Amino acid sequence: MRIVVRGTNWIGDAVMTVPAIRALRSSFPDSHIALHTRSWAEGIFRDADFIDEIIGYDEDGTALRNAVTQGRVLREKAFDIAVLFPNSFESALAAKFARIPKRYGYSREGRRIVLTDPVAVPNWKNKKHEVFYYLNLVEEIESRILGRKTKSKEPLIDIPVSVERKHEARKQLQNFGVDVSKKTIAFGVGSTNSRAKRWLPENYARLNDMVRRELDANVVLVGSRNETGVAEKVAGIAKLKPLMLAGRTKLDEAVAILSEVDMLVSNDMGLAHLAPAVGTRTLVIFGPTNPQTTAPFSPWAEIIREEVECSPCMLRDCPIDHRCMTRISVNDVFERVKDLLAKEFAQGPAAGQVRQI
Repeated sequence: MRIVVRGTNWIGDAVMTVPAIRALRSSFPDSHIALHTRSWAEGIFRDADFIDEIIGYDEDGTALRNAVTQGRVLREKAFDIAVLFPNSFESALAAKFARIPKRYGYSREGRRIVLTDPVAVPNWKNKKHEVFYYLNLVEEIESRILGRKTKSKEPLIDIPVSVERKHEARKQLQNFGVDVSKKTIAFGVGSTNSRAKRWLPENYARLNDMVRRELDANVVLVGSRNETGVAEKVAGIAKLKPLMLAGRTKLDEAVAILSEVDMLVSNDMGLAHLAPAVGTRTLVIFGPTNPQTTAPFSPWAEIIREEVECSPCMLRDCPIDHRCMTRISVNDVFERVKDLLAKEFAQGPAAGQVRQI
């Protein structure tokens, strides 16, 4: 069979679909599996051994126009099955325009009429990790096509990065001024879709100074072009200047760089999911969002969070005093950084040690 998987729209969500795509490969080992996704995601999945093809797209115009354009591209590839991870009507409409005979997706956004095989949203949707939401869809497909569900396995969220890309990343870090003889800690100080997720720039600046002075480590600021403003603010406040990579790397380069640094400290953002997926120790500062459903699903990741009465609120801007983030002290984060760096992961986390929150 020829199967096309419609990818999600955010970096973190894309990483959280990895166990489901791996499960799909396991269930249909001889099928051709293509990932239809936004063009930027190619940088995440370039070395993935669980897909056969990446079909990138960029939106241009209305939802209807995008669905028609994407449907035309997919129609030429004659897919048998469409697996739709996004909940949007547009993604299902594109699969219908592509004349894909079997179209599986959750029955949301009024799109039941364009799905051949709608799947009911599980009643535990907001109680279990998002990884299981995508896995559940694949399990339903397996049940309907093969007449069975594979016995539950450990969800695998790792993303491979080639040796060549790692080598280029190391050279790139050196070109940016990183002393590769020292440990390197990356800071993800932004968050594209929410200001409430951001730990204070002043705190990151103080943490940078402590890491530089007490651990004698490099600090690099990473993030997208949209996050350069907050990164520059951190660099401006810091007494010992970190190296600025935010806005200066493409996503595929950032993926490889994250696989080569010793640790990432970040807000709840896409890179917080990417870093542990490529095997890098990660500490995520959590505030307004729900760690039970959206924390990085990896043994390489830990979160630091202050329990307050109004969290998780899921708001993009705090209407009061941002207590969920301001109560997380620089000293607390620094101590967790030291603890994580001291852990020995020479052989990787123990088998089966998937972090379930």
